[in-house]
Amino acid sequence: MVFAQCGLQKKTKSFKVCHHQAKMKFRSSVFASLILMFEVLGVAVFLRGFFPVPVTSSVSSKSRLSDLPLEPLSGSKPNSSRIPQPLFKRVVIMLVDGLREDFVLGANGRMYMPYTRHLVERGSTLSFVAKARPPTVTMPRIKALTTGSIPAFIDVVMNLNSPALLDDNLIWQAKTAGKKMIFYGDDTWLRLFPKHFMEYDGVSSLFVSDYTEVDNNVTRHLDSTLKRDDWDILILHYLGLDHIGHISGPHSSLIPRKLLEMDDILKKIHAALISKEAEGSLPYLLVLCGDHGMSETGGHGGSSEPEVNTALVLISPAFKRKVGMEKPGEVEQVDVTPTLALSLGLPISQNSVGHVIPGVLEESSLRDQLRFLHLNGHQLNCLLKHSISDYEKEAGFEQYRMAEKAHGSWMKRYLEGNTSEVLTNMGRKVLKQYLEALATMSAALSKHQGMYDMYSMIAGIVFVFQLLLVLLLAMPQALSGAAAVDLPVVSSLLSLPFYLLCLLLASMHVLVCTSTESACYFCSFSWGVVFAAIAVSSAVSCTLLSMITRLLSLGPKFHGKSPLQSSSSEWSLSELDVLLLAGTTGHTLSLASTSFIEEEHQTWYFLLSTLCLAVFQDVCRKYFREKSDYGGDEEYIIPSKDCPPGYPKAEVYSEKWLALVTPPFTLLCCRLLRSLNQTGVQWAHLSDVGHWLNSGEHRVVLSLLAAFCLVLIYFLIQRRCSLVSKVALALGLLGVYSYRAAVGNVLFPWQQPAQDMSKGTVEARFVYVFVLGILFTGTKDLLRSQIITADSKLKNRGLWEIYSGLVLLVSLLFRAHNLPVLCCCLLIQTLMAQFIWKKLHYDAAQTTIMHYWFGQAFFYFQGNSNNITTVDVSVGLVGLDRYVEAPAIFLTALSTYAGPLLWACHLICYLSSEKDRSPAAVGHGCYCLALLRSVPAAAYIFLITVMRNHTFIWTVFSPKLLYEAMHLLITAGICLFFNTMEQSTS
Repeated sequence: MVFAQCGLQKKTKSFKVCHHQAKMKFRSSVFASLILMFEVLGVAVFLRGFFPVPVTSSVSSKSRLSDLPLEPLSGSKPNSSRIPQPLFKRVVIMLVDGLREDFVLGANGRMYMPYTRHLVERGSTLSFVAKARPPTVTMPRIKALTTGSIPAFIDVVMNLNSPALLDDNLIWQAKTAGKKMIFYGDDTWLRLFPKHFMEYDGVSSLFVSDYTEVDNNVTRHLDSTLKRDDWDILILHYLGLDHIGHISGPHSSLIPRKLLEMDDILKKIHAALISKEAEGSLPYLLVLCGDHGMSETGGHGGSSEPEVNTALVLISPAFKRKVGMEKPGEVEQVDVTPTLALSLGLPISQNSVGHVIPGVLEESSLRDQLRFLHLNGHQLNCLLKHSISDYEKEAGFEQYRMAEKAHGSWMKRYLEGNTSEVLTNMGRKVLKQYLEALATMSAALSKHQGMYDMYSMIAGIVFVFQLLLVLLLAMPQALSGAAAVDLPVVSSLLSLPFYLLCLLLASMHVLVCTSTESACYFCSFSWGVVFAAIAVSSAVSCTLLSMITRLLSLGPKFHGKSPLQSSSSEWSLSELDVLLLAGTTGHTLSLASTSFIEEEHQTWYFLLSTLCLAVFQDVCRKYFREKSDYGGDEEYIIPSKDCPPGYPKAEVYSEKWLALVTPPFTLLCCRLLRSLNQTGVQWAHLSDVGHWLNSGEHRVVLSLLAAFCLVLIYFLIQRRCSLVSKVALALGLLGVYSYRAAVGNVLFPWQQPAQDMSKGTVEARFVYVFVLGILFTGTKDLLRSQIITADSKLKNRGLWEIYSGLVLLVSLLFRAHNLPVLCCCLLIQTLMAQFIWKKLHYDAAQTTIMHYWFGQAFFYFQGNSNNITTVDVSVGLVGLDRYVEAPAIFLTALSTYAGPLLWACHLICYLSSEKDRSPAAVGHGCYCLALLRSVPAAAYIFLITVMRNHTFIWTVFSPKLLYEAMHLLITAGICLFFNTMEQSTS
């Protein structure tokens, strides 16, 4: 940080002070880092307001039997508080994680699950397609099944470490009623419902490489449990099917075997329940369901049909026996909660937005059916009143009121002993009215599934745009030769507008917090925090005003040069400059379309291809001139400016052809990588090279490809490392192959085919040791270059060693078939740095934009998309034998953002190590990178503020917003780290 001083200047190593102008002078890299960090805070505030708060009742207590309404009755006689008898004595819930509806009810159901399919077609069952609302991940789905509410999208993050569920839920109600419950399976249930089960055994849901033990640990308890009579509810959560989907997709050869295993387990449970059924007692209920489906790539989290359509089969002798296959009806997954609650004689959870499944009640008396629907309607009506301010205008409210009134009239006649057919028809009419009212109220509550905190959203977006304007107005100074920005911060803090603006914003805060009916995040803060936020926002506004005034008074005094037109003294743009600016701007504008967001990879693939052609044109211009310019027929070759006197002509020719080959070769690599992983939404289900490589019959090909890529990676990154780091890198890459062989992705030549695969924990930890060793060596060299000796070679070696350690870690986390992505990334970086950026003398701004484009494209080459389905959570457990939150989140984020991260790190390393670049190059690179990340992020949050009620909010907007926030945070971290490596004498 530098404080400018006009008169006597007090110089130190890192700053100067100015009292007259009262300005703060920042280096470009420091300025960019600070802006990014503040933008991350602004986006975090926006995220807090954007992610909807789930619809909940304002009543803090949970539902109780004593609070249930009386039975409707017209006239003067006292009405009854009668609660119908429970429909079932014992309930078994068999939840198969990732059970797509077509696995049971589709064309392959007879082959995959023959016994279950026979029950669906000929048994006493009710079968449905249960619609799961996004986000379709496990923890939110369990909350939906037990509370009947629609979880918020932020629950996706909470899925990694679920806290105890405090909302009113079915499990709490059952425990309060004295029901004895047993649970085996996914330990997410144990975190959500601690101390609720009398017996339990949990398994980790996040160790997705295991699809055998997780299910065997559940099944081993069945024989002894099914023989006992000391339980009322048994919950089984099987994870193997979902883990297979994550590993190899829904079309894997492992899927049919796993479904047959699930079918045998259901057959065993069903047989045990039949044998235990006593004459005259209440019947049992066996529920087969899935928490979510499975996309065509094997993941889940979005809202595609395969992800939201789950199988729901209810098996009980209480239902009519079928005579043939019927088309399954559609229900909402939240409808399971009120259905199970009423069937067990329990109150419905207060925040449930579902309505009872009518088929379950068909065998009950008409009075009991009406009473069940009345209880469900009363609960929905109360939630409607507490959640929607103008609830009286809702159609469902009036429908329920009319149905309740008709129900009272029917009860009066029923209690008078009327048994005519007219009364029966009247009761069926009331039943229909109730069902219509329930459906309407449930739809209204689901529509109002979240309430946006507009105050926080507006505060966040205003702050982000303030910072973006500061970033834009500082561009001439930040990209100047001094690479420093003068900010009139001190003068702004001492100005009258600053204090007036603070007073105005404080008044608005008080007004909003005292007048709004909904909860505001800002209003819960203490006055000290609020005043600090107001002061920062006011200071930024006054600084903006001062910068605009100064810019208008100075006029256009800044000039720039094109990298290939160095003789020009005026600001001129080359064709490459126009392409880079137009492409970056065009991508930002494309965010206004949800289709372009879903298929954003196509935008980056197109821009990257166009960039390669433009670079090829610049190469041709550098190395060739028109024959007519020299009056001869011989081709004229311009030697590189980097060539020393007497440079061999053969080397000049070699350099020329390598430079000419680099853009087409880059284009070819990008085209091959596009075929490696299908991504996006429209074509994600199509087969790709990755599927072909991961099939069992092509494991030898995958093994050879992985070995070749690891060897090439070594030769590409070992050149700038010390001898110790080279040895550690070689052993680390050998450990990477050993890890992939241990988990069964690739083969060792001496490996036996029938040998059991391990989890690879030891091999992965072996690699981690060398990663830490390389990072330690690089950090040591950096510290020596900064503290002990000012050696630029030592500093550059330290930077590249840290980069090499990062590459080794990424190679461990990448799937075997994705190693070519990392290999091509390093190869393109090497060729472009040696023959394009260096030889063509592109400036820091142009090089930064190219790195940004490549980083974005490689994000999608990995197989990522703007859909949470493509996040590979399995990498969070590489080298771990149990789930540990901090390293799991770090490893998952690193693997997901490896492409942009590697290209951003390479940019700073490259700019820092170039001898012929000015010391300001790193500052220019950091500033441009911050600008490139800030513009689309600001534009995007403005877009979703306008389109916040769009139907794509869950599947596209929310994941993309999280991705943008993570990109900002990663860029800020990189700039902050490498800023410390910038030369002190800038």
